[in-house]
Amino acid sequence: MKIAIVGSGYVGLVAGACFADVGVDVVCVDVDEKKLERLRRGEVPFFEPRLDDLVKKNHPERLTFSSNLKEAIAGRSVVFIAVGTPPNEDGSADLKHVLKVAEDVARLADDDLALVLKSTVPVGTNAKVREVVAAHTTRHIGVVSNPEFLKEGDAVNDFLKPDRIVVGTDDDHAFELVRRLYAPFNRQKDRLHRMSPASAEIVKYAANALLATKISFMNEIARLCEVAGADVEHVRLAVGADERIGLQFLYPGLGFGGSCFPKDLRALVHTGRELGVPLLVAEAATRANEAPVHDLLGRMGSELAGLSGKVIAVWGLAFKPRTDDVREAASLRLIRELVASGARIRATDPEASATAAVWLQEQGIRDSVEIVPDLYETCRGADAVVLATEWHEFRAPDFTKVAELLRGKLLYDGRNVLDGESAAEAGLRYRAMGRPARG
Repeated sequence: MKIAIVGSGYVGLVAGACFADVGVDVVCVDVDEKKLERLRRGEVPFFEPRLDDLVKKNHPERLTFSSNLKEAIAGRSVVFIAVGTPPNEDGSADLKHVLKVAEDVARLADDDLALVLKSTVPVGTNAKVREVVAAHTTRHIGVVSNPEFLKEGDAVNDFLKPDRIVVGTDDDHAFELVRRLYAPFNRQKDRLHRMSPASAEIVKYAANALLATKISFMNEIARLCEVAGADVEHVRLAVGADERIGLQFLYPGLGFGGSCFPKDLRALVHTGRELGVPLLVAEAATRANEAPVHDLLGRMGSELAGLSGKVIAVWGLAFKPRTDDVREAASLRLIRELVASGARIRATDPEASATAAVWLQEQGIRDSVEIVPDLYETCRGADAVVLATEWHEFRAPDFTKVAELLRGKLLYDGRNVLDGESAAEAGLRYRAMGRPARG
């Protein structure tokens, strides 16, 4: 099968490389010629494990890159839309790029095809796209909603071994094309769920909202444990032992971030308001996500007798491990507030130093943050250290060395992944989220 994917960002490139790897002829389309040239050289413009290997393996035999949409879609039976849907100021998803691509594909298509919405879009978008398509072509273009469920840091594995494949369409021919396209990923057991376009559009937002809510809930329980003198780790394990609940996403910390959870929750809440259905739980999860950073700041200010003039080491800048994405990262929210309180920062991250530097520059605080390549170097003369992103490289540090380098002896575990007893034995004052203090 021959397909085109419009948008060579995170979702589009992962999809294109994975489809190509099972033998599909894929062309990825983008307006950014510099990005396309990098991709043709095998350079992926963001960090995602295994993705660069797939791109190099499949280009140019099964995976090509083009900025010419008309040539790219010629003879293709399926065209994916995988462009961005950034949030508007009111939280709603900006659909202008999606609708523009739909219009262009409809105008330029010389053949019937299936137009597949891979971008994360609110309910009702499929209908809007069908209207746009009908207004610009007489070709039969079946519109399909096919949301992605990719975790940054494990996106390739998620695509190759999906939990589910959601296909929302009323067009039988378009559905059959998409079913055949996904057949290589659907052999062990049937993971394909066919439904209406509206249902498919809600699935992605509902899934992300539920996962984010679990995180926010456990963060609130951690705060309760801290005040009450309980241990959230004991609570988490006992609650998660209930098979109806499970342990996934029951990890308290500094809160969620990234390109999906915050944006999708706000978009879901906005859609609910538009349709007259208040989504109070999703709205509360968004508000609750701000609390852990503020709580930690208050605790640090108290234990350090103020933050002005203090040097704080920060381990981790990405919003989660195995990515260089810093969008809405709790670590950067923390850094921004620390700088606003007069602190200076020395930070490190295995992959996100460059992307974080851009964000810090945009925020006007780059001069207050020194980014270094080594986690121990961050501690030299610092008053406290905060583990903000749970990279594997940070999980078992030499606590004795950390204690020797720190001017103060405070270690704040913002992800509850460090061994508090070992830290305390090394002379550190260990503080976690919802757990008893050590040292």
